Amino acid sequence: MEYAQTVLGGFILIILGVLLSSNTKKINLFYLANAIVLQFLLAILLIKVPPVASFFESLSQGVLALKSATDQGTGFVFGYLADGAPKPFEVVNPASANIFIFSGLMLIIVVSALSAIFWHWRVLPIVIKLISSLFKKPLNVGGPVGLSATANIIFGQVEAPLLIKPYLKQMSRHELLTLMTVGMSTISGGVMVVYTTMLNDLYGTSLIGHFLTASIISVPAAIMYANIMMPSNQKTEDQSQIEESSLYKSTMDALTRGTQDGLNITLNIAALLLVLIALVTLVNFGLAALPFVGGEAITLERMAGWIFAPIAWCMGIPWAEAQLAGSLLGVKTILNEFVAYVNLAAIDASQLSEKSRLIMLYGLCGFANLSSVGILLSGIGTMIPERKDDLIAVSGKALIGATLASCFTGLVVGVIS
Repeated sequence: MEYAQTVLGGFILIILGVLLSSNTKKINLFYLANAIVLQFLLAILLIKVPPVASFFESLSQGVLALKSATDQGTGFVFGYLADGAPKPFEVVNPASANIFIFSGLMLIIVVSALSAIFWHWRVLPIVIKLISSLFKKPLNVGGPVGLSATANIIFGQVEAPLLIKPYLKQMSRHELLTLMTVGMSTISGGVMVVYTTMLNDLYGTSLIGHFLTASIISVPAAIMYANIMMPSNQKTEDQSQIEESSLYKSTMDALTRGTQDGLNITLNIAALLLVLIALVTLVNFGLAALPFVGGEAITLERMAGWIFAPIAWCMGIPWAEAQLAGSLLGVKTILNEFVAYVNLAAIDASQLSEKSRLIMLYGLCGFANLSSVGILLSGIGTMIPERKDDLIAVSGKALIGATLASCFTGLVVGVIS
C-alpha cells in the first residue's frame, strides 16, 4: 500500500506541473526521466554513502565554530543582547531572552562576507562548476543558467543571478523561469547555517547535512518542473565558454560588499517576518468571527492544511497525518520555511511519525513563499528592468514549480529512507 501511494503520489505531483504547462506536446520525456533518476541517485549518494555522511558531520562542527565566532562579534557590538552573552540581570524565563535577530540572523552577515571572499579567491566558482557539470547533459542545462542554478545551493535567490548579470538581458522566458524556480526551491548557505544553529536543539540532531542535501536534490527537481511548465528545445550552451561576472576588485572589496549584502538580507528577512506574521494574525482575527469548524476557529493555517493535505499525501505522508503536514506546507507558503520548521519541531511525536518528519524536513526546505516572489521580482527586476514584465509573467509558475520541486524532494527522501 505504501509503495502504491508513493508511485501514485509521484505521478500526481508531476501531473500537477503538466496541467500548468504552456505546451504539453513539447515536454521532453527523456529529460523528465533523467531528472527523476538523477534525484534518486543524488539522494542515495548524499544520504546512504558513509563517507559523505561523515563529511556532513564534519560540516556540522564547522557550523558550530562559525556560530561561536559570530556570537563573539555580536557580543562585542550589541553586548548582552547577543545569544549566550551574560545578562546584567536575572533571567526568569530563558526563552524570552532569545532575540531572533541577534541570536540567528547575525550569522547571515558573516556567511555573506565569507562567501564573497571565497568567490573572489576563485574557490566557489570551481565548486559551483563541478556541481553544475552533473546537471548539464542529463537535464540539458548549462551556460549561465546552469551556473546560476547551481550557485543557489550556496548563494541566495537574488545573489545567484547576480553572478551572471551580463547574460540576463538575453535570456528567454524559459530560462528566467528556471532561474526563479531553482531560486525558490533551495535555501542559501547563510540561511542554511542560521537554521542549523537555531533548530539543532529543537530536533536533537545536526541538520546541516539534511539542508544541504535537500538543496542539491531540489536543483534537478526545479529544473524538471521548469521544463514541464515551459518546455524549450533550446540547446544548452557550452559552459566552458561562460565567464562568470567579476564581482569584486580585491579581497577587502569582497569583504565590505559581502558584509553590506548580508546586512541587507538580514534586514529584509526581519522586516518581512514582522509584516507577514502581523498580516496573518490580522486575517485570523477576521476569520475568528466565522462559525467554528470541528470545535475550533478557522485560521489561515487550518485552511492551508485542508488545501495542502492531498499534496502531503502525495509526498508519502499517511492520510491520518496529511492535514497536519499540509498545514506546515501552508505556513511555509504564506509565511516562510523557518516558521514552518519551528512548528514542525513543536509537533508531538504521537502526531507525526519519524518518517513523516523526515519527509517534511526536506519538503519544507526552500524559499517558495509569497514574500520570495516579491524579493525575486525586485532583485532581478533591478538588474534587468526592461524584462520586468517577463519576470512577472513567469513568477506564478515559478512559485508553484518550486513548491512542487521541494515536495518531490521530500517524496524521494521518503522512498530511500
